[in-house]
Amino acid sequence: MTEQASPRGTFMKIADHMKGRITTEPAMAELPSLAEVMDEYSVSRGVALRAFKVLQQEGLAVPVPGSRWRVVRAGTRMDRRPLSERIAELITAEGLEVGAPFLSAGELSARLGASRPTISKALAQLEVAGLLTEGGQGKRRSVRALPSQQEDLKS
Repeated sequence: MTEQASPRGTFMKIADHMKGRITTEPAMAELPSLAEVMDEYSVSRGVALRAFKVLQQEGLAVPVPGSRWRVVRAGTRMDRRPLSERIAELITAEGLEVGAPFLSAGELSARLGASRPTISKALAQLEVAGLLTEGGQGKRRSVRALPSQQEDLKS
C-alpha cells in the first residue's frame, strides 16, 4: 500500500464513520460488535476499542457489560445504577408481593438489554440480599422480601 498514515489516526476515522452512521440511522440502538469493526476496517482490537472510546467520550455510546455498546441519543437518559438495583426496583414497579413468582433471567435480559450471565450475577446478589428465593434449572425465583430504600444491593 502506498497510502500515507493518517495524521488523525485510523481510530478517529472509524469513530467519525460510526458517528455518521449513528446520525443517519435513527433506529440504530447498538454499535457493531468489536469483531465486526475489526473485520470491516481491517484493524486490530486495540484500534477498534480506541474508536469506541472516542464515541464514549463524546457521549454517543456507552459500554454495556455482557452486551454490545449502546448508542446514546440526545434526550435519552441512561440508567447507570447497578443492575441489581434496577432489578430490585422491578419488584415494586410490578406490584409484586412476598411469595409472588419473579421474572425469569430471559425475561429480565430482554427487558433490561443485558446478557443472561450478567442478569444471573445480579439475581445472585438479590438472593444473597434476601430479596429473592434461590432459582435453578426449571425452578422459578419468587419474592422473599420487598426492597426498602435503605438496602445496599451493591455488596
